Parts: sequence; structure tokens; C-alpha cells
Amino acid sequence: MSDYKASKEAFVSGMTGSTVFHVNMISGVALSSIALHSALRSRVQAFGSAYFLAEFVILAMPLLLSMTLFGEAPGALSLLLLVPVLVLLLLPPLEKGTPLPAESRDELASPNGRSRAETPPMHLSQSLRPLPALTTYRAHMMLMTVLSILAVDFPVFPRVLAKCETYGVSLMDIGVGSFVFSQGVVSAIPIIKDISYLQAPILPKLKSISRKMIPIIALGILRVVLVKGTEYPEHVTEYGVHWNFFFTFALLPIIEVLLHPIILRIPVALLGLWIGVLHQFALSSGGMKDVLLNASRSNIIFANKEGLLSLLGYVSIHILGLSLGTIILPPSPSFFRKQQQQLLDGPSSHRPSKLDPSAPRQNAKVIIELMSYSVVWWMLLAFVRLGLEVSRRMANISYVLWVAAYNTSFILGYIFLDMIFFPTRTSKIRDPTDPSGKRLLIEEKGSKSSAPALLEAINKNAFIVFLLSNVVTGLINLNIQTMFVGNVKAMCLLCAYSMGMCVFAWLFRSKRLWKL
Repeated sequence: MSDYKASKEAFVSGMTGSTVFHVNMISGVALSSIALHSALRSRVQAFGSAYFLAEFVILAMPLLLSMTLFGEAPGALSLLLLVPVLVLLLLPPLEKGTPLPAESRDELASPNGRSRAETPPMHLSQSLRPLPALTTYRAHMMLMTVLSILAVDFPVFPRVLAKCETYGVSLMDIGVGSFVFSQGVVSAIPIIKDISYLQAPILPKLKSISRKMIPIIALGILRVVLVKGTEYPEHVTEYGVHWNFFFTFALLPIIEVLLHPIILRIPVALLGLWIGVLHQFALSSGGMKDVLLNASRSNIIFANKEGLLSLLGYVSIHILGLSLGTIILPPSPSFFRKQQQQLLDGPSSHRPSKLDPSAPRQNAKVIIELMSYSVVWWMLLAFVRLGLEVSRRMANISYVLWVAAYNTSFILGYIFLDMIFFPTRTSKIRDPTDPSGKRLLIEEKGSKSSAPALLEAINKNAFIVFLLSNVVTGLINLNIQTMFVGNVKAMCLLCAYSMGMCVFAWLFRSKRLWKL
């Protein structure tokens, strides 16, 4: 077992990665599969009784193929998916698109369920309208993570897509950062619903968030015990001897709470960028880089130097994700900035607040804002990479910018596809129930989009699916010498594994098993 353990660790170590373009092309298969799914749903009465199987084939299998058999030619796979999309676009759209699963919760304002008041009453609904594109993005990101953590153990998974040793870019490198970025996006929800949460006393918030994170820390400890006890092959330079991703994941929301007084006063994206720059300064000029690369693992701190020293970089990614959440989740990109200003200006007794988080979302403005951020992040990344290569191991500023640019661009892609296949339009009409005739309603017309049912199911219990995938991956590796498995057998195992993960999510789609 020890000889195989050493061989397996060598099998996943020492990688230098691929290119940003290659990683984008592989990830682009996810967008192509969503385009095909949306085209079928908006143009023809597809799927029928075999809904789960159809969604598995259209949404999950392309992701698995993109990182295995089509790993060297992901563009060809995207082309295969997009050709039928172009044909379907020649057909007229159906009269009514697929209804939003939470439609009944959204129709809050008028008897006909389609209009909202432009000037809301004093007691506003504090709900946010569902954003199907975000659900799709988070579920696809989780699905790619779940598939890659097992696929990487087989030779059918190209080595250039495995995590890089110190410098480089790869599919698995972007997966870790995307997980953190996604966590940051959804952490904006309580702040948008109630901006005064930022001003609430820190100690009670720390107690509350710490209680939620204790189970995740316990999982991290359990993982350490199991890995050491079973002599499971491990890649020490990822996070260290004892540290693992669960510890990083648990600490980020706690650190975010400590930053609330600053988040209230300055642009969130600027704060995230400053933290990344500060972290890079500590790496380059503060000696942290030398410690990380050269210091011996002589004590408990140095034994886990990667996990500890990369933490600030992941905080930067989390805060940049939070910034994106404040743009895409509320009705308009400027909503949170207006909330900040109102809170800093103090309460006004002369007028009611006009900021309703459940108002119709201005998707066109969101698209423009996301395009601007995407251009900025990609340009900054190109500039920084002139003198500093990407390093997930350090979570340096190049890695932070890459994660921000990648995730912003792909969320933009999902929202854009929603606008293409399920367009809506708004118009202002007078409220017939208002005798003065001054009250206006915003009426929404058009097809309503929703995330694919399978992806909604995965997103609903994403963390449980992630935990289960780790357990199954461990069991497979303990019973099969995966690095010696041929491509045909490997693909059969991976297809069965991916089907199993999707079936589990589908069976529990009506119940949230664990709410973080």
C-alpha cells in the first residue's frame, strides 16, 4: 500500500497546468449545454416523462466528457452542442416559457400577479427575486468540482487539468477559487435584504456564524483523521500536512463579519482588491513567499504553511464574490450602493425608503455592469501576469484576479443566455386601485426562466452532494488502483459515479438536507 501511495501522490504532483484559454474552453462546454437545454425548453415540448435522464445527458455528461475524452479538444464538444441550438433558433418560441418554480412567491404586488408598485409601501417585502442564472452557475460549478475530484485519479483525465504544484493554471485550480467566489456571492443575500445587518454588533454575529461553521470545522478534523488513519494518498503542498479546504471554507464567513464595518463604508470590490494587494505585498516583500516555498515543516504552523498563508488570498476572492452578489442579486446594480448611502446618511423621517429588494430586476443594466467588471478583471490579470504567474498554492494576486475574471465572465454568460431564450420586458402602468391615479405599477411580460430542474436539485443540497462525492471518491480509491485503470473502464466508473451523484440530488430535490 505504501508503494502505491507514493506512486499515486507522484501521479497528482508536480503539475504545471495548461493555459487560461484552454480552461475557459473546457468550462465553456457548460454554457453550451445550457444553451442547448434552453433552446429545447423554449422552442419545443422536450423531455416529457424522461425529464431527469434528458437533463443528465444534456447537462452532466458534456461536463464529464469535456474533462476526459474531449479534454484536449473541448471546442469540438461545444460545437457539437451548439449546432442543434442554431437549428432550434430557427423555430418560433413557445407561447409561454417554463414557469419559474418560485413563481407564486414572486407575484406579490397585484391581483393579476404580474405587476409591482414603482413606489412601494413602508413595509417592503424583504425577499429577493430568484436569479435562475445564479442557480445554474453554482450547480454547474459544483457538478464540475464533483466530477473532477474523482476523474483526476484516472489517466483519462489530462494531467494538464490537475492542480498545479506551485505556478500555473488548470481546471482544478480554478475550481477551488470558484467554490470560494460562489460562497461570497450568496453571502450578499442577508446584507441586501437588510443593510442594517452591517451595523449590527459584531460579537452576536460572530457567535451566530461560528455555530454554523462548527460542523464544517468538525468535517475538516474528521478528514484529517481518516486520511492519516487509512494512509490515503494526499498532496501535502495543496494546503499542508493537517490543513484542508474545509478549514479555509469555514473561516471565510467569520472573517467577512469582522470586515462589516469597512464593507459599509467603501466599495466592496475595492476592499477585495486591496486585500489581494496586501496579501501579495506580504508574499513578495514580507517574506511569506520564501517561507511557503522553502521553510521546513518543523512545527504545526510550518507544517500547514500553505493553508495558513493562502488564507488572506481566499478572503480577497470571497469579498470579490460578495461584491458581485451585490450587483446581480438586487433589482439594479446600484441598489446596494444606494443602500450604503442611505444608511450612512441616517434615517429620514420625511420620506419612506424607495429601495425594494423584491422589485423587478433590471437585467440589461446588470449585463452592462458585469461586462465592465469582466473587462477590468481580465485586463488587470493580463497586466499582472507580465511579472507574476498565477499560483493557487499561494492564492497570490494573479490567482485572485483570474478567479474574479473567470467567474464574473461565466455568470455574465448564464444571465445573457437567460435573456436570449427567456426575454422579458417591463412597462409602467397606472394602478387601477389608486383613486389619485398617481401610483404606478411595473408590469413584467414575457417568458419566465428557471434553472434546469436537475441543477436546482444539485444547488439545493450542494454541500451534501460535495461531501458525498468526497466519501465515494475515497471509497473508490481505497478499493481500486485508479491510476492503472484503462480509459474505457474509467469512463464506465465515472459515468456511474456522476449518475449516482445526480440521482441522489434528484431524490432529495424537495428537501434541503443541510442549510449553511
